[in-house]
Amino acid sequence: MTVDDDPGVSRAVARDLRRHYGASYRIVRAESGESALEALRELKLRGDLVAVILADHRMPQMNGIEFLEQALDVYPGARRVLLTAYADSNAAIDAINVVDLDHYLLKPWDPPEEKLYPVLDDLLEAWRCSDFRPMPSTKVVGHRWSARSSDVREFLARNQVPYRWYSTDEPEGQRLLAAAGQDGQRLPVVITADGTALVEPEVPDLAAHVGLATTPTADFYDLVVIGGGPAGLGAAVYGASEGLRTVLVERSATGGQAGQSSRIENYLGFPDGVSGGQLTDRARRQATKFGAEILSAREVTGLESSGAARLVRFADGSQIAAHSVILATGVSYRQLEAPGADELSGRGVFYGSALTEAAACQGHDVYIVGGANSAGQAAMYLSRGAKSVTLLVRGADLTASMSHYLIQQIAESPNIFVRAHTVVEAAHGENQLEQLMLRDTTSGQTELVDAQWLFVFIGAAPLTDWLDGTVSRDERGFILAGPDLTADGRPPVGWELDRPPYHLETNIPGVFVAGDARAESAKRVASAVGEGAMAVMLVHRYLEQS
Repeated sequence: MTVDDDPGVSRAVARDLRRHYGASYRIVRAESGESALEALRELKLRGDLVAVILADHRMPQMNGIEFLEQALDVYPGARRVLLTAYADSNAAIDAINVVDLDHYLLKPWDPPEEKLYPVLDDLLEAWRCSDFRPMPSTKVVGHRWSARSSDVREFLARNQVPYRWYSTDEPEGQRLLAAAGQDGQRLPVVITADGTALVEPEVPDLAAHVGLATTPTADFYDLVVIGGGPAGLGAAVYGASEGLRTVLVERSATGGQAGQSSRIENYLGFPDGVSGGQLTDRARRQATKFGAEILSAREVTGLESSGAARLVRFADGSQIAAHSVILATGVSYRQLEAPGADELSGRGVFYGSALTEAAACQGHDVYIVGGANSAGQAAMYLSRGAKSVTLLVRGADLTASMSHYLIQQIAESPNIFVRAHTVVEAAHGENQLEQLMLRDTTSGQTELVDAQWLFVFIGAAPLTDWLDGTVSRDERGFILAGPDLTADGRPPVGWELDRPPYHLETNIPGVFVAGDARAESAKRVASAVGEGAMAVMLVHRYLEQS
């Protein structure tokens, strides 16, 4: 696709492209960023793939960088090229940071055989070798208020697995069920690219059938990273790039809570913000580029020492071993302790942003429980289409746990409302959420409100129960490391080395912790990535002295 607001230049660019690539590729041209985005969305709906996007920088209404940033959301795998004049070279450099630009070209490029085609040949070859090559689409047949259907859609979306959704209420959904020999009583039915029908599939089986790696290629590694959030992905990138044979193990989808964020605006290097999905996708591709293995849908249930090796056991009884381990298991949202909430989970009550459900919230009243950044980011995202978004906050206001920039954005949004000193007393509904009972914690008064959508972002429960009796944790389950293990001046129980634990090292030598699972961590994306990198540095130090 080529985008240029000058009709003459637009036709000339398309002519050069068709002359060289017309036999193998369809060339689409547009004369504005808006019309180009509309064309991209139509191509996406048809299941077409876009290999390269060339955008002129100096366009009115929407310049080339702004267009490429939005195009990235539609086709993250397309290679991105900015067309600039010599005077715009600084803008091209900025675009490298904002939209992960692949190349910029100075106009004019005569002759194209020397200055245009070689560049595009390299980009097309890289695209053909990437994870965005053509593939048949996975189909999911389910019901809007089926909790398991919602879970499957969320799993596929967060793992960047392309799929098409078919409701059982639609004729095509009924036709697919009939072809699979199902009556719709057991949902969802997932039809894989090779035509295999999976009925109510468990996550490991689903992952294996849609092409996600679930089996390690070796029995022994230099480094095992447990958890695929920002800390784990950071550790995998730095570990693999520095020559360690690295495997990352994730129980659901890479990205963690950050991967579910609709917009992260305070992460260094992204002044215009970046979605959690974009950040996760880039980090995952970066880790695999350096040679890290990423295993999805594998639950770790045990960790033990065997001489110099550290053994990691999986739920299915298998295990792998490594010289070192980084625990980056992150945290999960606490469950809402209100009658009816458990029964309606996935049927109107969702934990985290559940971005796959956002489109269905159009024109509805949405409620969000929580007062931290994740809740604020979800409120801003959902407010674009929802009739209203109400933040239910237990405290007096948002200042205790939300960043100032988000508080300002919420205050300026006309359809976002904050109800302080308010908790959910109960959730009501037969097959789906219909009403919420809200209670004012200061007056004790209750109010019954109509509601179909409730998104919960409360607290942070560390995913560390499986480490009980092995790795030292505090009373809330967060992992103790470094100075926290030697606060009384004595080494931790069972510590046999003649040195104290390194800064991020646990009570087991060679086992480190990074990110939100660590006691007293900052609970921010940037700090988690930094700790992942620091943990790898300490792994090197540990290996050198072992």
